[in-house]
Amino acid sequence: MTERTIYLDPDRHDPSSRRINVRAHRWYATVELDRDGYVDALTRRGDSPDLPTAYTEAVTRAQNTSIDRIWYDGYPGSFSWGSGPCWITLPAPLTQVRAAIEALRSAELDHDYSELHALAERLALPVEEWIAPGERELVRGIDFSVPPSVFLRFLRAKAKRHGVRLNGRATPDSVWVRPTLPLAEKQKRELSPEQHPGWVDRWTGYVEPEDAPYRPWVGGRGQNLSHRATPVQFQLVQTPSGSKCPCGMTLRAPEDGGNEHAAHHAMWAIGVRAPKNLDWWGDLAVVTTESPIAWRKLTYQVGRMPQRENGYDANSWSHLREPEQTPDNVRAYLLHANGYVIGYLATHDVRRHHFWDLLDESENGDQDDTLRPCIDLIWVADSHRRKGVGATLVQALANDSGCEITDVSWSTPVSNAGLRLARRISPGGIWIS
Repeated sequence: MTERTIYLDPDRHDPSSRRINVRAHRWYATVELDRDGYVDALTRRGDSPDLPTAYTEAVTRAQNTSIDRIWYDGYPGSFSWGSGPCWITLPAPLTQVRAAIEALRSAELDHDYSELHALAERLALPVEEWIAPGERELVRGIDFSVPPSVFLRFLRAKAKRHGVRLNGRATPDSVWVRPTLPLAEKQKRELSPEQHPGWVDRWTGYVEPEDAPYRPWVGGRGQNLSHRATPVQFQLVQTPSGSKCPCGMTLRAPEDGGNEHAAHHAMWAIGVRAPKNLDWWGDLAVVTTESPIAWRKLTYQVGRMPQRENGYDANSWSHLREPEQTPDNVRAYLLHANGYVIGYLATHDVRRHHFWDLLDESENGDQDDTLRPCIDLIWVADSHRRKGVGATLVQALANDSGCEITDVSWSTPVSNAGLRLARRISPGGIWIS
């Protein structure tokens, strides 16, 4: 089927001429009535361009039944179109394109909407019968015509819109269904009837007749294990809400189904996965502001872990533009193990310090202007904490700077975890800046 245009007015060159455009797709065709120029002409004359209510209702009915039929035939996608009197879009099965064209032509020119209703009648599916309560077998060739797997997918979607659990299973030539109404869905619709106009509960209280068909067992999971079971009862109790996970993210159920939290929590717990395009020639990588961008991006990603966990306003690593030299020699140490970055230390060099005596907890010790490496932040993946990883990072910083571990300076304020580390590796005191 090729694209074509059918003109409804004698002068097809008139800007206000109405036309029907037909575009074929794989599963269906779009039959679209273009009234854009016609509506503009009506508006200029001061006439109302709005469609009659009967016209709108007939088009809506035809659209809904056509879309259901296309989904029933196996189309897995969605539909979209604009609203308003300028364009009337009617998706149609390929076998009903001519009927759709004639129905729109008759409605537009003759104000006869019977053909739109007739098209809807031909395409209507007995969905209400298919999802009615009760165990039964729908047979291909008698109850439906498409492949059973396609039919079951369509039927599940329609049942879900009604709030019904289908309990369906496809066989080579049929589909078994036993529609039931979960209590939560029943309560939702009864509490908000305005959101579900015309909905009627046909499932609650339904009792299977004694001669109801028995769904044969075909192996695998046991069948009918919930048949005639008592619904789960719910109660309202006070529960904690709005609290945060130790990784730094909220415990509330997010819109993405928890994927972002799960990914972040995994990195926080076991480390950040090292990209495959980076070759690690040793366990510890020293990343500077002049390193390749792939290394600086990895450092930024690792820096997101303590930022989220501790609620910091900014990432401790922000050098993501062109390579640059920094006067204070900003750098980061990344500790690699088992394919993950499990430890991170951000540092820069600074001259002004004073001594903090950890024995008597005096923070006002001697001042010093020696150039020292200063620890800005240390982070260790949760599963590797209290195993000496933090001390390894500080020792690596001291060795790289040509000083003792007690000569390293610490940026204030020092966190409780950092203070415990400092007491362990430098019990006499530390330099702070």
